Amino acid sequence: MHTEGKTQKEISERIGCSQSAVSRHLSGKSVGRKKCGKKRCTTRRGDRTLRKIVEKDRFQTLGDLRKQWTESGVETSRATVHRRVLLNQKQRQKRLTWATEKQHWTVAQWSKVLFSDESKFCMSFGNQGARVWRKTGEKEMPKCLKSSVKYPQSVMVWGAMSAAGVGPLCFIKGRVNAASYQEILEHFMLPSAEKLYGDEDFVFQHDLAPAHSAKTTGKWFTDHGITVLNWPANSPDLNPIENLWDIVKRKLRDARPNTLDELKAAIEASWASITPQQCHRLIASMPRRIEAVISAKGFPTKY
Repeated sequence: MHTEGKTQKEISERIGCSQSAVSRHLSGKSVGRKKCGKKRCTTRRGDRTLRKIVEKDRFQTLGDLRKQWTESGVETSRATVHRRVLLNQKQRQKRLTWATEKQHWTVAQWSKVLFSDESKFCMSFGNQGARVWRKTGEKEMPKCLKSSVKYPQSVMVWGAMSAAGVGPLCFIKGRVNAASYQEILEHFMLPSAEKLYGDEDFVFQHDLAPAHSAKTTGKWFTDHGITVLNWPANSPDLNPIENLWDIVKRKLRDARPNTLDELKAAIEASWASITPQQCHRLIASMPRRIEAVISAKGFPTKY
């Protein structure tokens, strides 16, 4: 196109683009422009090095992993190490998609969600055991297993919370399968919903554990007319009840129970001391959690 003698405005109107784009083109600044967005702080080769470090010893602390990665020539933060280890690309994309879909949910909408989770409580609170870095399907690999003594004893607990407070706890006996989980829903989730919502509608949240996602469990929810919130895998940072478990465990360190019965009593007392105000503040953090996941492009967040 002949442009001699024409102004940038005339050229932009004729070809249908902005004057700034025309200006960049004519000045040559549009060639080789830098990409927008945050620069990736590690290379693919560096990520492969981290995976090899993790595979040598699955029980290293985050600080140990970072130290070894730094010694290999990759200078980065603990947060970056955490992001690179825990989630694969598919999981990160699902988290990002989910967060984008929920980006405009209000606190009032999140207040309609009954959040639930299971958590393990041990008799010894000074040492909760070493963390193992593994992916799905690696649970039984010899490198991911570490010998330990039979004690301290522990209990598994199911609980639920909303912006209005907490529901009754369930102490779980044995392994949870679809049938036993539905018993928990019948005898503890429904009373929780009755206590926190009365006759109002609510949406139930749980993670993607096999017992939760079983077909018979799905039928249970359908038969009871309960809507279940779709949930991304490996996303404890999105569930505010995780913060309540942390509160209870901190209190138990001071209580220091000596028997299983004392442990259960201490858990129930700590859980009962959680106020509706605490719960409401956690639910009010949901929009910020969503934004954090979007900003992190699906990687784990500070929550």
